[in-house]
Amino acid sequence: MPKQTPTFCADLHCHSTISDGIYQPEVVAERAHSYGVTLWSLTDHDEVSGQQRARVRAEELGMTYLSGVEISVTWANQTVHIVGLGIDPENVTLVQGLRETRAGRAGRARRIGERLAKLGMPGAFEGALTFAGNPELISRTHFARFLVEAGHCQTVQSVFDHYLSDDGPAHEPMQWAKLEDAVSWIRGAGGVAVIAHPGRYHYTPTQFGALFDTFKDVGGQAIEVITGSHTVPQYQEYAQVARHYDFLASCGSDFHSAKESKIEFGSLPPLPADLKPVWKDLI
Repeated sequence: MPKQTPTFCADLHCHSTISDGIYQPEVVAERAHSYGVTLWSLTDHDEVSGQQRARVRAEELGMTYLSGVEISVTWANQTVHIVGLGIDPENVTLVQGLRETRAGRAGRARRIGERLAKLGMPGAFEGALTFAGNPELISRTHFARFLVEAGHCQTVQSVFDHYLSDDGPAHEPMQWAKLEDAVSWIRGAGGVAVIAHPGRYHYTPTQFGALFDTFKDVGGQAIEVITGSHTVPQYQEYAQVARHYDFLASCGSDFHSAKESKIEFGSLPPLPADLKPVWKDLI
C-alpha cells in the first residue's frame, strides 16, 4: 500500500479558476507536480467541468490522478464541505445535483453586494465578478479579493474576519445540498465521500458526534485528517476521529493561490501510519 513518503506525495484537495482558485486547472497541475505531488485531485466547489483538463495535464506530467469535487452542504444550520474522490465527472445524477446546488449563488452574491454597499463598500458585486472565472460559482472569496484590491482590507482573511464570516455583517446565508444527497451523488458516481477540513466547523462536541454518525449512516467513508485548514494539534484530533469511526483518512492542502493559501503543495506531513488512506481502493 502506498504511503506519503518523499517518493509518494498525495494532495487531494485544491482549487482552480473553475471555482475560487486563481490558476487554470493545467497550471494547478503543474504547480502540484513541481512541488513533488505524485497523487493529485482537483476538487473545485460544486463543479466538475475542469476535470478532464486537470487529468490530461496531470497524466502528461506523470502524476496519478483522481477525479474530484467539493460539494457545499447545509447541516445543522452551517455549511459543511463534502469532497468526492474517484468520481465519474460525467455521471448524470452528480452533474444535475451540482447544477442545482450552485444555482442560488448569483442571487446570494447580489445580496452580499447590497450588504457591503450599506457598510460603505459600493460596487462589490460587480468587482467580485471580475475575479470569478466562472460567474456561476461567484463566492465570498471573490468578494474578498475585490475588497483587498479596493483597499478596504489588507488580506483576504481579514475580509472574512471582519465582514464575510458566517456571523459577519455582510454574510448572506445559503441553503446548500442535503448531506445525504451529496453523499448519494458521490457514491452513485463511483466515488468516496470525505468530510473536508472538519476542524473548520463550529459545532459542539455533541453536534460533531451527530455529524459523524449521520455521515457514516448515509454512506460517508472518510474525513480529511492532514489538511492546510487544520492546525497541528488538529491533525491528531481528527486522526483519533478516523480511528474511532473507522473512517478512511484523506489529506490535501486546500490550495487556492500562492498568496492566500496557508500551505503549499508538498508541504503536508504524512498521514499517521496506522490510518487507512482514502486512496487505498481508488488507485
